[in-house]
Amino acid sequence: MTSSSTHPHALRRLPYAEAALAPVISVSTIGHHHGKHHQTYVDTLNTLVVGTAFAEMSLQDTIASTKGQFDKRKIYNNAAQAWNHDFYWRSLRPGGGGKPPQSLMPLIDASFGSTQACTERLASAAGEHFGSGWVWLVQEGGRLVVVHTSNADGPHPPGGNPLLVVDLWEHAYYLDYQEKRAAHVEAVLDKLINWGFAADNLSQPA
Repeated sequence: MTSSSTHPHALRRLPYAEAALAPVISVSTIGHHHGKHHQTYVDTLNTLVVGTAFAEMSLQDTIASTKGQFDKRKIYNNAAQAWNHDFYWRSLRPGGGGKPPQSLMPLIDASFGSTQACTERLASAAGEHFGSGWVWLVQEGGRLVVVHTSNADGPHPPGGNPLLVVDLWEHAYYLDYQEKRAAHVEAVLDKLINWGFAADNLSQPA
C-alpha cells in the first residue's frame, strides 16, 4: 500500500492486466471486484481512520489492534478486507495451477500426500463454507493446513502464516458463475492459483 498524509491507504494495482485471468475470471468481474468492492474497502478505511492513531498504522497493525473489539469492528472489517484482497490478487496469476515450485513440494507431500490432494482439500473446504468468506492454505510451523474463514476474518499472524487464498464472497464469481461457486473454485485452483506466490511466502519453522 502506498500512503499520503490525507489518505494513508491506496488501492494497490493488480499484478496483471484486468483481462489476464479470463475466461476463468472475466474482465467485468475484475472491474467490479477490484475497481469497486476492493476500492470501497480502502476508501471506507481511510475515512474511518481520519484523526485516529490508526491513520499512522499499516493494514496488518490496524487489523491486529482492532480484532475482537466491537467498537472498532468497522475499522477492522475494512482493513482486513483490504488486506485479504491484496493477498488474493497475488494468489492468482495468468497460466497458474500446475505443479508447485520444488521448494513447496516437501511440505505439500508431507501435509496432504500430493498436490492433487492439497487442491482437493482446498476445494472441499470451500464447499463446506457457508456464506461469505475465504479458504486459505496456511503454514503452521513445519506443516500446511487448509482453513476457511468468514466475512473479513483471516489467519493473520500470529494465527498462522498464510500462503495463498481463494475468495468465496459472491462478488468474486457471481457475474461469471451465478450460484455455481464450486465450479469457480475448481477453475481457479486448476488454472489460476499462484503456487509461486505460496512458495515465496514460506517461512522457516522456528
